[in-house]
Amino acid sequence: MVDPTLAEMGKNLNEAMKMLEDNQRKVEEENEKKYARKDIPGPLQGSGQDMVSILQLVQNLMHGEEEEETSQTYRLQNVGEQGHMALLGHSLAAYISVLDRERLRKLTTRILSDTTLWLCRLFRYENGSAYYHEDDREGLLKICRLVIHTRYEDYTIEGFNVLYSKQPVIYISSAARTGLGQALCNQLGLPLSCMCHVPCNTMFGSQHQMDVALLDRVIKDDVESGKLPLLLVANAGTPGAGHTDKLGRLKELCEQYNMWLHVEGVNLATLALGYVSSSVLAATKCDSMTLTLGSWLGLPAVPAVTLYRHEDPSLSLAAGLTSSQPVEKLRALPLWLSLQYLGHDGIVERIKHASQLSQRLLENLKNLDFIKTSVEDELSSPVVVFKFFQEYSNRDQTSHAAQASTIQHPIISSERHVYDTFNQWLGEQLAQLVPASGVDVVELEDEGTCVRFSPLMTSAVLGTEIQDIDQLVDCLKMKIPVLTSTLQLREEFEQEVRRTPGLLYIEDLSWPGLGVVRYNYHSDGKNDDKQEKELEKINTELLKKLNELESDLTFSLGPEFGGQKNCVYIGMVTEDLDVSELVETIAATGREIEENSRLLENMTEVVRKGIQEAQLQLQKANEERLLEEGLLRQIPVVGSVLNWFSPFQASPKGRTFNLTAGSLESTESMYISKAQGTGTTPPPTPTSSLSKQRLPGQKVFKRSLRSSDALSETSSISHCDDLEKMDQRAPALSPGQEQGPLETQKLEEQKEVAKAATTDTEATQSDQPLHDCTEAEEQGSQR
Repeated sequence: MVDPTLAEMGKNLNEAMKMLEDNQRKVEEENEKKYARKDIPGPLQGSGQDMVSILQLVQNLMHGEEEEETSQTYRLQNVGEQGHMALLGHSLAAYISVLDRERLRKLTTRILSDTTLWLCRLFRYENGSAYYHEDDREGLLKICRLVIHTRYEDYTIEGFNVLYSKQPVIYISSAARTGLGQALCNQLGLPLSCMCHVPCNTMFGSQHQMDVALLDRVIKDDVESGKLPLLLVANAGTPGAGHTDKLGRLKELCEQYNMWLHVEGVNLATLALGYVSSSVLAATKCDSMTLTLGSWLGLPAVPAVTLYRHEDPSLSLAAGLTSSQPVEKLRALPLWLSLQYLGHDGIVERIKHASQLSQRLLENLKNLDFIKTSVEDELSSPVVVFKFFQEYSNRDQTSHAAQASTIQHPIISSERHVYDTFNQWLGEQLAQLVPASGVDVVELEDEGTCVRFSPLMTSAVLGTEIQDIDQLVDCLKMKIPVLTSTLQLREEFEQEVRRTPGLLYIEDLSWPGLGVVRYNYHSDGKNDDKQEKELEKINTELLKKLNELESDLTFSLGPEFGGQKNCVYIGMVTEDLDVSELVETIAATGREIEENSRLLENMTEVVRKGIQEAQLQLQKANEERLLEEGLLRQIPVVGSVLNWFSPFQASPKGRTFNLTAGSLESTESMYISKAQGTGTTPPPTPTSSLSKQRLPGQKVFKRSLRSSDALSETSSISHCDDLEKMDQRAPALSPGQEQGPLETQKLEEQKEVAKAATTDTEATQSDQPLHDCTEAEEQGSQR
């Protein structure tokens, strides 16, 4: 019969998980919580709250910011029934800890022994003990303390003095996790000189495997210098590329120098399968290994496990691998419940499914051009690392080799930097388009930036299936032509920009796109601050104009941090891009913006001078008016009477300012004819010659499918020039060849449109009155 307390605990856990996983909230609740103080701690309520309110608060803290994340979607872990069992284990551990000591001891002993036996049989590790820990580095730390206690017999009594007499050395591969060696030294109280990083192969074998011959020489040198080789940390699946060290040879080397061999890595999960590669199978002979079952099986909040072999239980207790406290043994309870729920077949099936996903992706990548893979074993590699790389043709290889012989290092560094940038963009795009795949970007020492697919670490958590891999391959097929086209057109774009006056090419190898361009502002003796502001204004307006065009290109200000200022960044392009038209459009648009800016500045200066001149002329006219009126009319009382008996008639003498001509004119004709006279015809507005014949539906900067070479050049012939050419071609017809009525009608319509445009331009006037001060108004103000 089931304990009522345990049944109630399971029921409450299920209800709590349903409430937390249900993130569908009402609109009224969202509006109320929009202004709630989510991140500010509040006072503890005196009356307390019920469980539903507390769980609701937890739900709000978990999902409260999801609506604000618009740039990328946040994906929670796929928590299934096995995940509920793991979470139930934490609740049971708290409940079991209140039992009496004898019953608690029996229960924890059974849980610990069952879990250790299952894991040792599952991963082929005979006669092993287990240590359960939350931090995956803690197991290796305890192993180091165990080895120190074993090799230094007086360490318990004398402490660091025995270490000072004979310095210990721990060997770690250079391909290991970043910061692992420093973390071990900090926790063990050892200097960093006790940590030796062993380089990987450079000539033969995988470049991610530890160089065994070099390690042998390093150990011999340390022994001769009076140091004590203590422990070697090897990888069964490096954190970056997933390669496995030569564990068989490393085990022989450790036995030769009486060293401890510890193995960790994602490839250890394949020990549970029926077929295991010989390189990974050698890990079963090592002294200890660390397993991260939580990510492999998709189990939340389960501890990592370190399996080890040692005969002295007292030293294991001194190192902290075992504990006499029954409560600490309850760490294995969530894993004990989850393993029973999955069973042996369920565990093997999950690991097998992850291996099949990697094989499916690897088979598809072999058939893709410009994709270079980096796997250790094509038959059973659980980690797939690939990158975009464009091979040179035979002719390009010859020229490239000739250039590399003279300037080898700059070419290699810049070329690798460009490929790293493109692969960074590719990995981010794939992760965004297919989030269920779990791909990420990794930096490798030799290959550079690559895209990594490690299903053993992500598939159980994200629920990755075969269709997700097929979708990933389809997205990759769509992105490869974009990458190749952009890479090929970058050099052509650079040459076009350098040949075009007014444009400056900015070399930014970290930008994943066609390139970076800046329009140079021609300053007329201005200071640096004003020139910088004008440059920023013109390039900002240029970016706005380019984004308004109907094109498939993306124009931006570049990355938020680390980018060049006052530049236009052009993103990825396709093969049908007309580079010459793009560059000419950028230059013409920049010139148009600059001319408009200069015209506005000149107009401002002309208006300012015109106002000053108008004020001087009006002041002079006012003085002349006073002389004409006489002195008596200026006296307040006498002037009014005199004006009443003998009004003084004067014609209004206002001023109008012609913006086009930049001159002052009298307003006498305006008052006489009630209309302002015609002025000078304004100059035509500067426009860019961007007109180009296009097919219906064809966007800008695109080459036409037919006669693409002829259409790629931007036409600069105006509409009137076309009419003149048509007029010149018309008399050339023979007497027997007459134009059809349709052609004659089109020609006449085009001429009428040109005439109408010319008439509208001539009729446009910009004469505007700035100041109108007449004698009648002056007299009225004096009265």
